[in-house]
Amino acid sequence: MFPSAQWRVPKRASRRLSSGVGKLLKSAAKISDAAAQQGRKAVRQARTAMRERPAEAVDRPSGQFVEVDGLQVHYIARGKGRPVVLIHGNGTMAEDFVICGLVDRLAKRYRVIAIDRPGFGHTDRPRHRVWTATAQARLVERVLERLNVERPVIVGHSWGTIVSLSLATQTRRDLRGLVLLSGYYHPARRADVALIAPLAIPGLGDAARSLMPAALGHLLAPQVFRHVFKPQPVPARFKARFPVGISIQPTQARASAEDTASMNAAASLLQPHYPKLRLPVAILTGDADAIVDATEQSRRLHEAVAGSRLTVLPGLGHMIHYSAPGPIERAVDGIMALSGKSLTWA
Repeated sequence: MFPSAQWRVPKRASRRLSSGVGKLLKSAAKISDAAAQQGRKAVRQARTAMRERPAEAVDRPSGQFVEVDGLQVHYIARGKGRPVVLIHGNGTMAEDFVICGLVDRLAKRYRVIAIDRPGFGHTDRPRHRVWTATAQARLVERVLERLNVERPVIVGHSWGTIVSLSLATQTRRDLRGLVLLSGYYHPARRADVALIAPLAIPGLGDAARSLMPAALGHLLAPQVFRHVFKPQPVPARFKARFPVGISIQPTQARASAEDTASMNAAASLLQPHYPKLRLPVAILTGDADAIVDATEQSRRLHEAVAGSRLTVLPGLGHMIHYSAPGPIERAVDGIMALSGKSLTWA
């Protein structure tokens, strides 16, 4: 583009330039090699940790299976009495309610059933169906039919609140009431939705997940857990017992991506039904939740649902079933104490 004569460099300057470039390249190579070594070291550490990690009993199904429309659905059942059904959030599984202690606490006086949603835990996620919140709610409805569960209190956490509300508004199941924890009820602009949406596309998402080794998943998991639990620390029992190996499997990773990508659409479909709800609804949220905004979500739902009860837990984050099991128990007990379908709280 330019005449070569304009770019002639004196020989001495040329030697100095060559020497400087050489040193720069050698320095860059050393930095690159050091970074690569650190990356390889991190992966080796993760692999070593996986080998040395004792086989967890929870990596095997800790509950039972019920077949619904050809799908084997895994659930955990404890206790006797009136039924309480637990529906977990995104990226986790029914075992999460066992680890936090909520299953055993409630099972002292109720029949407690925690269900693995499609693609999570030990329940598969067949590709021939689109697993919208309504489809998942209908699956839960069929599971409850098979287990002879009548008039349960439904406890949903995070994405599980969307399924819980779909169960209340999109099926004919007679429910005693809803206890909604750290929920997502109204569509909003979220960076995580935009980032993860491509991973929900068939083919593209599968290819991307295949490139991520299990060792890297184990390496990144602690960072994810710290974000989900903050401002509280990750509980020791969660670190010791949560089955990370299951949570990073391709099927569960696909389920998480699909649910994240579809949650705004699901919330949009549910919104018109909130004023029509005619059953007891308890809404619990932490005001320091880093995943969902308490004012934008829980307070708005409380205003929309007549007779609902809102409990805002100061200083608590997203995982309130670990940090505040007492208020959750009291919310379940309060609904159980109501007579008939009354909206009057005891």
